[in-house]
Amino acid sequence: MAPTILVTGFTGGLGAGVFSTLQDLVPASSLAASSSRQHAASLLEGKGVEFRRAAYDDFNSLLEAFHGIKKLFFVSTNTFDNDKRTIQHRNVIEAAKQAGVGHVYYSSLAFGGHTSTSQIAVQQAHLATEAMLASSGLRYTSVREGVYAEAFPVFLNWYPNTRELFLPADGPVAYASRAELGEATAKLMLRDNHQFPDNIALLTGPKAFTFADVVTAINRVSNRDVALHRVSSEEYVTKNAMGDEGGKPTTFFEAWKGLFEGVAKGEAETVDPLMEELLDRRPKDGVQVVEELLRKDHEYTWHQNYLNAK
Repeated sequence: MAPTILVTGFTGGLGAGVFSTLQDLVPASSLAASSSRQHAASLLEGKGVEFRRAAYDDFNSLLEAFHGIKKLFFVSTNTFDNDKRTIQHRNVIEAAKQAGVGHVYYSSLAFGGHTSTSQIAVQQAHLATEAMLASSGLRYTSVREGVYAEAFPVFLNWYPNTRELFLPADGPVAYASRAELGEATAKLMLRDNHQFPDNIALLTGPKAFTFADVVTAINRVSNRDVALHRVSSEEYVTKNAMGDEGGKPTTFFEAWKGLFEGVAKGEAETVDPLMEELLDRRPKDGVQVVEELLRKDHEYTWHQNYLNAK
């Protein structure tokens, strides 16, 4: 039996969650997994799952990988270069179209909720991809994944030794567990003939929390005494960039000012019941995830908080 479902980026955080759930729910012979790294094929040995090399910069590899695929999980590229991202995503979409893929599931972000009016820079790249999908003629669903609760350190610029945090704004965020997002996305892919308004499926946690709520959770579960200070946008950049433990430059914090402005306007507050419906249980909320992580590892860190993290 030739594979009909393909998961791109199956070695990454979200992709691994999607792939793992699909492994539990569908025959291995119907499933394929792709990566730009050929050596990732060794991870599938003995699992009965077909490996297909697919690099977003290599159109022919995408065309070959997508052959015969009916359902494609298209994970967003991890580059912060929006021009490069646009080229890579256009390659994926065009290859999917030429290969005759039946349905594309794209991993977008949840900023703006069901609307497409978000001004947050990171969401702009996803909106551009959604526009390309809409004009492609492909059947697709943009899965707007909720903000990862696991990523709280990079949003706060918090490290295990941090005792003071400086943020320019605060607002409610419907954080979700990355593991549960992967599970819900996989189950969404297996639902047949379900159309969403504007082809947008929104997956979020069950409740929205502020950054202040997250800091309270950090202190409660780890017996720390972290203080959160509201400062101007200019002070946010200078105070965080100066001697940042993760080596992130001033430009990183300059770029993130807009994210906080969007959060303060409510762009991350929308709670949608779809994730609970797909999981058939109440999803973990953001504070639950943070507390679980810190109970398990008092010195918990998040890779994106470090400039040279792999």
